Order: sequence, then C-alpha cells, then structure tokens
Amino acid sequence: MRTIRPLLASTAVAAALALTATGCGPEEDPAAAPSASAVQTPAADGKITIPDELKDRLKEHGIDLDKWRGGEWKNWDKDKWLREAQDFVNPIIEDLWDPDRMREAEEPDQPVEDGDLPDDAGVTDPTPKRVEATAVEPEYHGSAPEAGKLLFDGPKGSMVCSATVVKDPANPGKSNLVWTAGHCVHAGKNGGWYRNIAFVPSYNNKGLSTAELEKASREDVAPYGVWWGDWAQTSEQWIDQGAPTGGQGAPYDFAVIHVTPEKGSGGKSLEETVGSALPVEFAAPAASKIASMEATGYPAAPPYDGQKLFQCADKPGRLSVKASQPTMYRIGCSMTGGSSGGGWVATGQDGKPALVSNTSIGPVQAGWLAGPRLGAEAKGVFTAVSEKFAGR
Repeated sequence: MRTIRPLLASTAVAAALALTATGCGPEEDPAAAPSASAVQTPAADGKITIPDELKDRLKEHGIDLDKWRGGEWKNWDKDKWLREAQDFVNPIIEDLWDPDRMREAEEPDQPVEDGDLPDDAGVTDPTPKRVEATAVEPEYHGSAPEAGKLLFDGPKGSMVCSATVVKDPANPGKSNLVWTAGHCVHAGKNGGWYRNIAFVPSYNNKGLSTAELEKASREDVAPYGVWWGDWAQTSEQWIDQGAPTGGQGAPYDFAVIHVTPEKGSGGKSLEETVGSALPVEFAAPAASKIASMEATGYPAAPPYDGQKLFQCADKPGRLSVKASQPTMYRIGCSMTGGSSGGGWVATGQDGKPALVSNTSIGPVQAGWLAGPRLGAEAKGVFTAVSEKFAGR
C-alpha cells in the first residue's frame, strides 16, 4: 500500500508504515492517461518472443533490447524513465528474479503520521481498533491460491507488493489478469512506470523460514513460476495525483496487469496454473453494509520479514482523504509495508467471495489499512485490459 508500500532491496532500510505510496525518483510532468505495455509471447520452447511493436517502442526511446537486458534498465535518468501510458514496456529478463532478489525486496516509501490526513476530508469513521494479522497456514496454495507477491524495480532498488489473480470475463477460466495497487506499477505524478514487473503466485508456498529460504531453490520460492507483466494499466488519477506521502490519489490507487510466464507454462493460463481466480466486484455495498472484509498480503516491514503470507479480517469503516473524491474502506490490521496491493475480499452480490478493494495506505505505526472502493474508474481500467486480450 502506499504507506504500505513496496519494499526496497536492502535489509538495512527501515520499513515504517506510512500514509504514502511507493513513489520515488525524479520529478516529471504529470500525464493524463493510464498505462499499458506490449505483449510478449512464450514460444513453444519456453523462450520469450519479443514482438516487433515492443522492440520499436524501445528504439523510439533510444533503448536497445540487448543493452536493456544487460543492465540498461537500471538507468533512471529523466529521459529514460518512461511515464506516458503508451510508453510502458516491460521486456522479460530471464532469471533476473532469483530467490535472493525475491527475498530481499523491501519498501522505499517515506513515512508520515496520521495527522497528515487533510482536515477538509469528507465522512470518516473513528479509527478502527488494531487487528493482529493472522499467518496463513502453509501450503498457501491450499487456502489462498489467488494470492502472490509482485516484484519490480525502481530508482532506489528492488521493491515488492502483493497482488491477486482475478477472473477475466473475456477469457473465462483462462485469466492472465492480476489486480494490485496503482503505486505498485507507477510512481505517480513525480515519476513513471516501474520496471521488471513480475508476479509470483503462492510465493514461498511452504512457509519456509528466512534461514531456509537462503538455501531454497527458485522452484521452492516460486512453485507456480514467475509471470511477467506484458501490459499494465492504472487510473489516470493515480498518474496525475499519486505521491509517496500524504495519501494523494489513494481513492484511485488500483491497477490491473496482464501477465505471461517467464519460461512457458505448457500453454496454460495463470488461472489454470494456480487453479483459481477471484471475480472483481465493482458495485460493492457501502462499508456499513459489509459484515467483514479480509485483506491478504506479504507484509515486509518490521515486525514482519516479507517471506510469509498473512491475513486480517475486520468490519470496514469509512476513510475520506479528500472531500471531492470517493470515500475509501478502512479496517484494523497490523500488516506493514509489502502488503500493498494485496486483495480485499468480501461477499459479492451473488453471495460468493469477490475482490472489492486492495491495500493502498496505512499509518506509520501499523494498526489499520485503507483501500479504494472500486467504482466506474476501476471498472474502466479493468475492462480496457480485459478487452485488449480478448480471445488471447
């Protein structure tokens, strides 16, 4: 979440929870459109075929694909940090996300205090009581098969969020869509698209300890493979307003990613590979009419270490960060940085579990989380990505 933001790859970095997003990097002019990227198709032998469209897009920005894979992606100069919707590119770099990089990714956000919430907010309920997160019983795939870890690189290092496999109406039973927070793919008004975005479903499925993970194989860490984002889209409000502190843009802090397997999946989609996907509910009830919401994620800031999956369940209240913007859901929860983007599940209109929000912001001292109430803007982002890959 944006306070519960992505984590920076340095174990020495303090990961205090903040009312902020994962934004970082040089300041740039805001853009007014959401983001997207070109498709990368796994060949029969598992190798990735980069389409000419993607190669040409990289060339337009002076980026050589071989040099990019060789380390040019680490160049975060203003002219190299792509920001506009049509400029999002995310070429697969095979084996870049090895077990060590996955394990060490941490959050880079700057912390803020609860008092930084604006005074002119709309309806906000009393601060919820802290709810201690419960460890999900391994193997995670058995109880939360849709959950996973989202990895990506920013100017300050390797970062991590959480994400959820969601159903794709254009590809029933064969979804390759992942839901997360906008600040987990784009830095907001002062930055651009993050790089090397990849999803790891059921990360550390067996719940191995940090010591055990230091000796673990990639298959132990990523039993269902590593899935790279070949298309990402967030709200234009997040791109225009999103900031690393203060909660700006939080009511629109959501994103959808279309993924493809790094090394092939035998022709199976992500949904088929993990065996499940959650529907997204864009007409969830008001907070007062929801008995309970359950948030899931991989908290990485102390006292957590980012290696295990946790959940919080609580009756939601309301949080308004700006009177003119939609009111957010808020629950009591002790999860910290790294749980950003994790799915919030409640009973949908059909009486079955559905994703109704995602972790966006929280206070410096972990105690509650807030997520956007998904409406027309979120549905527009979701529909655009789904239709882009209809039948594929």
